[in-house]
Order: sequence, then C-alpha cells, then structure tokens
Amino acid sequence: MNSKQMELNKVEVWDGNTCNAQAFRQAAVDVVAAYPITPSTNTVENYAALHSNGYVDGEIIMVESEHAAMSGCVGAGAAGGRVATATSSQGCALMVEVLYQCSGMRIPAVLCLVNRALAAPLNVNGDHSDMYLTRDCGWIQLDSFNAQEAYDLTLCAFRIGEHKEVRLPVISNQDGFLTSHTAQTVRPLSDKVAYDFVGDYVQVNAMLDFTKPVTHGVQTEHDWHFEHKAKQHAALMGSLPVVEEVFAEFEKVSGRKYNIVETYKVDDADVVIVCLGTTYETAMIAVDAIREETGIKAGVIAPRLFRPFPLTQLASKLQNVKAIACMDRSAPGGTVGTLYNEVAGALFNTPARPVLKNLVYGLGGRDIIVNELKDIFVSLNEEAKNGKLNGKIQTLHGVRGPELSFYEH
Repeated sequence: MNSKQMELNKVEVWDGNTCNAQAFRQAAVDVVAAYPITPSTNTVENYAALHSNGYVDGEIIMVESEHAAMSGCVGAGAAGGRVATATSSQGCALMVEVLYQCSGMRIPAVLCLVNRALAAPLNVNGDHSDMYLTRDCGWIQLDSFNAQEAYDLTLCAFRIGEHKEVRLPVISNQDGFLTSHTAQTVRPLSDKVAYDFVGDYVQVNAMLDFTKPVTHGVQTEHDWHFEHKAKQHAALMGSLPVVEEVFAEFEKVSGRKYNIVETYKVDDADVVIVCLGTTYETAMIAVDAIREETGIKAGVIAPRLFRPFPLTQLASKLQNVKAIACMDRSAPGGTVGTLYNEVAGALFNTPARPVLKNLVYGLGGRDIIVNELKDIFVSLNEEAKNGKLNGKIQTLHGVRGPELSFYEH
C-alpha cells in the first residue's frame, strides 16, 4: 500500500478516466509506463497528478510511443513489478505487437482500454474497433458499462491477472467519452480495503530474483512453441472460475455484484438484444418502455467477459428466446460482426434455433437512443412471430442514406 493515503468521500463524482487512475493508485502499481492518447489521456494524466502530489510510491515513466509504453510494462513486469497503462485506438494498434509479447510471457499487466474508433478517417470518439482488435492477443478482457464499473473492474483486473492459476494480462474496457469523460457518482472503497482486496504483488519468475535465474521471450520454433501456446490458452480458458471467484469476493467488500454474463429481463423474453458497453444501460430503459407500451417480452444481455468468451454461460441464457439482434459497434471488415459470430457459435450446438441477425451501429461515436432500440425490438418481435428474418442477416443500423444490408440467409 502507498505510504500516503487519500481520504475519499463515500460518494465521489468521477469520470471513467479518474476511476482508472484511482484504481491504479489504490492497487499500488510499481510502474505505469504511458504515452497519452485521446480519450484515455486523462487516465495517465490523473495518475501523474496523484504521483506528483505524493499519493503514489511507484514510478510513472513517460515514453515516446504506445509501443514503448507496453514495452516498458513488459520489462518492469518481467523484473517482478506490478504494472499498468492505458491507451485507445491508434495507440492500441501500435501496442498490438507487444500485447502478444506480454501475454506470451505470462506477465499480469493491466491495460485500461478506453474504446475508440480506428482511422481512417480520423475519429476520436468511441466505438469498439480497438476492443475487437485485441480480442485474440491472449489477454483476459472485462467490459464496463459506466464509471463505477470501470473503477470496480480495474481493481478486479489486478486480482484476476495475478492469480497463481492465471498469470495473464487483463484489459479493462470502457466506452470512450460516454464513460471516460462522463462524470457520475462513484462509491469507491477506502485505500486499505481496496489494497487488501487486490493484495500484495507476488513475484513469479522475476528476472531480478538472482537466486533463481530465468529468461523471458526465448525462441522456441516448432520444438516447443505449440506447447507454450497450449499452456497459455489453458490458463486463459481456465480463468473463468477465477473471475467468478474474484467477483464474489469483490461483492463481499463492496456490495456490488458482477456476473460473467449480465442480463436484464431475459428469463421470460421472446426477443433479446446482445450488446457491449454503455448500450446495455440504454437498452434496459428500452426494454422497460417497450414492455409497458406494447407487451413485447423484450430483454437485453451483455457478456461482462469478452475474453475468454463465455460461450456456455451465454447460450444457457438464450435457450427460450425466439429472435436475437447482435449489436456490433465496430466495422465488420468483410464479414458479420464479432459479437454475432460469438453468439452464433455459442448457440450452434444447442437445441435453440432463434432468428439471429447482426446490427452494426454507432460507429465513430454515433449515438443510439431509446426509441431506436424500441424499434429494433418491434422488428425482432415480427421476426420472432414469422420465424424468419425480414431482410438479410446484417444491417448497418443508423447510417444515413439507403439502408445497407448484407449476407443472404
């Protein structure tokens, strides 16, 4: 724990970036290596201010690029320190090479990824392009829907990644601007409670432990590469029960409950939206409104864990649903969206055969409002009654001009 404590109010007004910085401080991170980029800049700026005011005992290192930021974290993590950083969009793209290095070396770094569109054209607003870019880098990925959750899940990220059965890096996602720059009421833990929850950092294969010489990043080729990746994948897939364990322990200290898959009014639903990020809370409002206004049995579901993807847990919630819209907030790049693919894969070997469609929406930060989601539920309800899609599998929802739909069914 840091030598200088902060007296926090029971209720603070913080945006998502402030939540990240405070979670870093309370976890007593040894090294934050950072190169700021919108909209994650305030995470490292706020942390730097905490450092300059004496509330952080660890080091903050300003580097020349996001590639160097993650490289600094890998180096400090390999040396035996607790490490973290933040990025978005193009910075994340520049980091990707080192993200694979970090997970392959089993360094439990924490990355706060403030989700933003990828250029070109240049856009600083939030969609999930960078989240999707990192999906196969071997990192555990958590997804928050608001500032409170960004704080909570970033604290949980340290505990999950550092678990002796996991030892993998963790990404804590939040929506750019919609969460990162929106000030909301947040109920933080006290410094002691937060640090006790995260726990002391336990070194594993630290390069500066001269009693046990090790090397990191060795060359393996065909002889052992497969076996290393198999063990890494086993640890990633095996992290699911650890995540559930950490969530349960966090509920004990905070009173806030998190699930591998979050649902709202899905138990009796005929039609369901599957989404990520802030859209979940907007959809909850739409669910209540459409049920009251039309009687349509609507629900919304969101995987709290994007990697490893909770195939079984998600599929179990959707067995009685008749029509599903998978909402992808990222340009699909020549196929259906990632979330659509994940949901289709989850359901494929189960008895459920709902109508399943892909809605690409909200690119570059374009808003989606309650009335739009209500219209989606109405359309889904018609498809549920007919037992088939009204159009093609994929629709770019909310784009100006003629409706764009793709992929015959």
